[in-house]
Amino acid sequence: MNLSRRRAVAGLVTAGATALSARKSDAARHEGEPILVAPPGSDPQRLARDERFWGQVARQFRVNPGFTNLENGYYGIMPAPVLREYERQCRRLNEDNSYLLRGSYKQTEHDRVRARVADVSGVAPDEIALTRCGTEALQNLIAGYNRLRPGDAVMYCSLDYHSAIYAMNWLKDRRGVDVIRFELPEPHTRQAILDHYARQLREHPRVKLLLLTHMNNRTGLVSPVAELVAMSRQHSVDTIVDAGHSFGQLDFRLPDLGADFVACCLHKWIHAPLGSGFLYIRSGRLPDIDPCYRDESHPLDSIRSRVHSGTMDIAPFLTLPAALELHEAIGVANKQARLRHLRDRWVHQARHLDGIDILTPEDPLTYGAITAFRVRGRKTKQDNEAIARYLMDNHRIFTVPKGGMTAGDCIRVTPALFTTTDQVDELAEALIDVARKFRR
Repeated sequence: MNLSRRRAVAGLVTAGATALSARKSDAARHEGEPILVAPPGSDPQRLARDERFWGQVARQFRVNPGFTNLENGYYGIMPAPVLREYERQCRRLNEDNSYLLRGSYKQTEHDRVRARVADVSGVAPDEIALTRCGTEALQNLIAGYNRLRPGDAVMYCSLDYHSAIYAMNWLKDRRGVDVIRFELPEPHTRQAILDHYARQLREHPRVKLLLLTHMNNRTGLVSPVAELVAMSRQHSVDTIVDAGHSFGQLDFRLPDLGADFVACCLHKWIHAPLGSGFLYIRSGRLPDIDPCYRDESHPLDSIRSRVHSGTMDIAPFLTLPAALELHEAIGVANKQARLRHLRDRWVHQARHLDGIDILTPEDPLTYGAITAFRVRGRKTKQDNEAIARYLMDNHRIFTVPKGGMTAGDCIRVTPALFTTTDQVDELAEALIDVARKFRR
């Protein structure tokens, strides 16, 4: 071997050793770093007002200081410890390649991650399957539900998630069923929701499948899902529950919902990397969901046959233990209380403004972080796009317009764990300007 080639080979060996050392060093740093833990025994309502503690939480997130992001419902960004672990897992996947995919991930690591998710959810590992998002979980459950016959009906509310609505509409061609859509009149209260669903179930006795949303992505309204599931069961109606926004934001575990089929997202309020979610099928109900595209890579009695996504980026899944560790360290009850506190702070200032209508009721059981407002008389898509644009251009506050409500479009506001009370106060102040400019 000539000198130049020996030097090149030596360089590659050194580079490889350096990369391996760096990877081990990164892992050691991650494992050795203390994570932020809520004070033991603290009252969630009192802790929600502890700006010092939540300031420490906020410092775990790196955000663009050029604007205030109050559109955190799309997905939840990763805090620094989770981001570091995700970067480590991305490097690991890139370096180990198919050796990782075909080896330790397939043989042991996938099951360990799934067991960790199941533990946080309060269910058995063989009752959940990892998906790329909550949407994929919903689509697989809806499309795979096989107890429908021609002449049956399926039903959903106009406030349900649009991708789930599309899948429900598709059942007309796929299963030969009728599709019933109904509106949920404003204003919303828990009792009004229960009464309206009861009326719909009575008036549509052919319904066999009902889509339910725990927290809708338009106004943030939280529905009494456990009561609705029990009500539907009395009518021999199965339910598929969309918990994409509620899981990780509200203080509950899956058995609390009472549902046999649930779709959850992990890259929203668990703050895991984009590309992570799961579906839940209660033990004994697996035969009622078809294998995805007649999957044959897993046994029919395995829930993993109900998801078939091909070769996937597994780095988000490998990062889940780090995200769940931080989620539990802060505490879901504490997260829920803080997010409601931030929501209450701006809503209680804006609710009395002339021309601003808050669309989510005051009952704490009906909301979390997400709440929507409408400028009175401004109901069109164009109106609300203009309002969101005005907030961003003139106040550097980012929000999102939403449609699909009975009484017209609105603006959705979603604070996050890194949002400060000053920022929601600034929104309340900005709404005085918005009401003045846009109200009719």
